[in-house]
Amino acid sequence: MIARPLLIAAALFALTSGAFAQSRTEVIATPTLRANVVVTSDIVRIGDVIDNAGPAGKIAIYRAPDPGTTGTLPVAQVIATLRGHQVIGVDTQNLREISVTRQARSFEASEIEQAVARALERRNGLGDAANISVNFERAPGEVRLDAANSGALNPVAVRYDQRNGRFDVTFEISNEAGLAPVKLRYSGTAVETVEAAVLARSVDRNEVLKSSDVVVERRPKAELGPDVLTRDRAVGMQARRQMRAGQALKGADVAKPDLVQRDQGVTLIYETAGIHLTVLGKALEAGTEGDVVNVMNLQSKRTVSAVVVGRGRVAIAVAPRPEVAQPNVQPKLQDKVSDSTSSLGAAPAAAAASLASAGAKIPAKPE
Repeated sequence: MIARPLLIAAALFALTSGAFAQSRTEVIATPTLRANVVVTSDIVRIGDVIDNAGPAGKIAIYRAPDPGTTGTLPVAQVIATLRGHQVIGVDTQNLREISVTRQARSFEASEIEQAVARALERRNGLGDAANISVNFERAPGEVRLDAANSGALNPVAVRYDQRNGRFDVTFEISNEAGLAPVKLRYSGTAVETVEAAVLARSVDRNEVLKSSDVVVERRPKAELGPDVLTRDRAVGMQARRQMRAGQALKGADVAKPDLVQRDQGVTLIYETAGIHLTVLGKALEAGTEGDVVNVMNLQSKRTVSAVVVGRGRVAIAVAPRPEVAQPNVQPKLQDKVSDSTSSLGAAPAAAAASLASAGAKIPAKPE
């Protein structure tokens, strides 16, 4: 009966001895200096510069460097400061100085510009943020804040005057430490822009625009209006007038390229039901596809009106007449021409007769 109480007493002694030894180990842990210190606020505390600082760890001893920068402290100065707060026996690890870096949240100038454009989006006549060009009164540069300011750039006051394009925007950035939010205010001008086709060189009237003649630039929408051309629409078009380099192109500045030039030799085509005649002619005026131009038949010397249908090709098009049952007789070629033009009116009939009498070619047509 005596042995059991002795065993219990021995177990209790072992447990209390272990706890005492652990507590003693924690108390006598040596404070150790850190070579590199990182802080998130404007204060450096004892617990930031040494390990095992104990209750003294929350004591502020230095001001931190500016956000996003690094400073150095001589070890001798640090040890003297720690002694003043009753922190002794610090293991310096043979360091001569320690570095202190203050974490920061940074905003590049481009981020601020984009935030202003988003704040102005669709306000007082402005369009999408991607099309808004922002010019600041003072360049914002890079903004650095404490890392605790983790909130978004939240616009809390936005003003925009459509008459002069001036804006005034104030942002707030919330603080996760519960401090007052940081405010950033910017002012300047903002305009909506569009992509425009701009001449890379000066061009003459009637010159056809090549790919190398046109570049893309963003220009104020109010200056160009709704008729501004994109690059795809401008390339391959013909200048209506002489234009200088740097000019933004509008729809009225260009036209489809002329397929027929004045005094150019052309192929004059007459086609109606069952007949396809061609003869050489000379264009008396220039025209693009679909234009009606005057053309001289070089063999009959007669002038006719024809539609430009291709490069160097014009046509006198006549709607086919309703088919009428005919006796099974093979008429002569001249009878075919006469029959197919007799009901088309005087002008088409004369044109067909002119072509036929001028020795027009009649290519074989598939049945």
